[in-house]
Parts: sequence; C-alpha cells; structure tokens
Amino acid sequence: MVTKVLIVLLSLFSGVIAGILLTPVLHTEGIRIIFGISFFLAAAVFYSIVRSLILRQGKTLKTPENLKEGSEVGFVVETFHELVGKLKEKEKELARLKALAEEKAAGMEVYNENILQSVPSGVVTVNNSMKIQSINNAARRILGIAGEDIIGRNFTEVFNENLSSLISKNETMLRGEYSYVTGDNRHIWIGATSSKLKNTAGETIGTIFVFVDLTDIKALRTQVELKERLSQLGEMSAGISHEFRNSMSVISGYANLLSKKFVPSNNTAVDAILLEVKNMDVIISELLAFAKPTVLNTASVDLNDLVKKTVSTVIGDNKNIRVRINAGGNVYIKADEVLLKQALVNLFINAVESMPEGGNLDITTGSVSDKVTITIKDTGHGISDNIKAKIFLPFYTTKEKGIGLGLALVQKIIVSHGGIIDVESREGAVFRITLPAA
Repeated sequence: MVTKVLIVLLSLFSGVIAGILLTPVLHTEGIRIIFGISFFLAAAVFYSIVRSLILRQGKTLKTPENLKEGSEVGFVVETFHELVGKLKEKEKELARLKALAEEKAAGMEVYNENILQSVPSGVVTVNNSMKIQSINNAARRILGIAGEDIIGRNFTEVFNENLSSLISKNETMLRGEYSYVTGDNRHIWIGATSSKLKNTAGETIGTIFVFVDLTDIKALRTQVELKERLSQLGEMSAGISHEFRNSMSVISGYANLLSKKFVPSNNTAVDAILLEVKNMDVIISELLAFAKPTVLNTASVDLNDLVKKTVSTVIGDNKNIRVRINAGGNVYIKADEVLLKQALVNLFINAVESMPEGGNLDITTGSVSDKVTITIKDTGHGISDNIKAKIFLPFYTTKEKGIGLGLALVQKIIVSHGGIIDVESREGAVFRITLPAA
C-alpha cells in the first residue's frame, strides 16, 4: 500500500515538474490556461490521496499488532521516566551526603579549634613567610597579649626577645628554657619547642611553636635547690665554725697575754691580731645565720612606701646618683618587712657601688594578676656573662673587701617569700624580683 502511494505521489510530482518546464514553451494563452487547470487538479488529487493515507494509517495503528507495538513503546517510555526518577533520587541523596560531609568537616574544624584553645600550653603557628596564622588563648595569656588582632602580622613584630630570635632561626628547636618579658611587663621563664608544620603531602608550610610558663616551676626548683644548698652548708659550717672558734679562742688568749707584756704604745700588732680574730668571728656568725632556715614574720606591706624609704636611706645626700621611682599604682604584698628591706638594701648598695662616678638608678614596681614585680636598673659597669651564674653563690665576690654573702642572702630572702630573682646585664645591671601579691 505504501508503495502504491509513493508511485502516485511520484507521478503527480513528475507531472507538476513537467508542467513548470513546458509552460514557457507554450505560446498560446489557451494552452497555458489548460495547463494551469491541470496543475490545480493534480494538487487537489495529491491533497486527497495524502488525507486518505493519514486516515487509513490511523485505523491501522488501532490493530492488535500496533497496539502491542505501542505498549512496548510505552514500556520504554515508562522505564525511561522511572530511571530519571531514580537518578533524581540519587542526586538528592548525593546532595544530602555532601551537606552531611560539609557539616561534619565544619564540626571537626570547630572541635579541633576548641581543643587548640583549651590546651594549657601556648601554641602559635606561622607560615613560611613568618606570618602568624593562629594563636590560642593560653599563648595570649602567657605572653601578655590582650585582645589585639595579630593574625597575619610578622612574628618578630609581635613577640619580644628571646622568642623572636629563636623562631627567626627557622630551625627545629628542642625543649629549652628562656627568659621573656611579656607584653604586660612581666618577667617570666618559658619552656619552648618548635618544629616544622607540614601538610598531608609532606611539604613544609610553616612552623609550629609550643611553650609553657615555667615561672612558678622555676621558683619551686630554686627553693628546693636553695634548701639543699643551705642544708649542706649548715652541716659543713657547724663543724668548721666549731673548730675555727676553738683556734680563735687560743689565738685571742695568747694575744691578750702579749698585750700585758707591752706598754700600750707597742700593742699595735696585738691589736691587729685581735681585730682579725673579731672579723673572723663575725664571718662565722654570718655563715651560721645564713645556713639557718629563714623564719618569716609576714604582714601586709606597702611595697612602694618600703622602696622609697629604703632607697632614701641608702642614697642619703649622694647627689651623683639620680634616682627615679616608677610606681605602678598601689602595690601590697604579704612579706617580712625587715628581711625584705635587708634584701633591697643589699641591691641598692651594689647598684651605687657599681657607679662610683655617679649614674642613674631606676626602680620600677608593678603588679600583674597574682604577681608583684620589682625592677632595679643601674647604669654601672654591668655584670659579665661568665660570672652571671655565680653571683648568688655564697662566698663568691668580685669585691676586694667582701665575703660574698650579700647577693646570696638577697636570693635566700626572696626565695623564702616564694619569689624569684633574675639578673641581666644591659647597659648596666638589671635585677628583677617577682613575688606573690597579697
């Protein structure tokens, strides 16, 4: 049937083409009219045939075979729609899993940040350009950084010596103890460690710096070491002083006998012997007193008032020494005023003696949190590095006339109050005392 239709259509199409081609050749008007009518009739026949074919094809599609074929097409269409529905469900599931993963990642980031902010050790990270990437609360508290935004700033711009010099070396640093002056002017000791910060690919992306405040631990350690030293010194000095005093008693006895055989004008040598024996007895008494445990009679002490009275007593009318006292508000401590004054007297005397031609004596007091600080700075000759670690040892002295118990006694008094004392030489000597606040 389809073939017949195609033949008829082809014939009609050929007739139309022939009419178009022959029209210019025909010269008479009648022939042209006849051909035009023929072309119109051919078009009408073509329309009738096409319409008949469409109606017949519609009836054919309603046969059982075509219905079966239509059902198969419908099955394919339904399967396609079902597949599209499942893909949409998978897309929704993937979107849900993605949101869940992002939420979990954000939760882990917050959890890790909480851990970082909660650890008692200070943690600071910097990138390869020495720019600060993170800092936790413990680091801010230990180093005295209050509220300022330091993320993105250079490490050396934010932190003081010795941390800035240590981190700028860009080397892995094992645990070490370092002194540090915080942003709020506290002198502390920190135990610091640094290591390379690497990503999952093993590439170095910066440095992580971890540290703890060792100030209280160092104070306890100093107390323990001093107690052990005093215990050993006490046992040793008790035996030595007993033997020395026996010999000194004999020497004094013979000296007194000699003094009776000479007239007073010829007793110069005897008097010198007796004077030296007396000096030795004073040294032995000081040694025994130093070796004894310190008993404190504590009370509330106005530190600024004590400093002013003590420095006034030591300086007197010495106009070559210019004293400047920087008092940081009202500072009170729980201390034995007599012993603390004795320690300050020793420090002020040493400062004055280091400036025989005059100079500046700067005294600064202050309090931060539960600590009180006293800083004594002079412009004298300073303290060389090779003797800095020895100046607090008993009987170590660089003076011609001294027994070396002055600074040792100062340390003993400060440590017995639960404090620490440190020294550094920077255009003179700087002594820093840290005591518990009242």
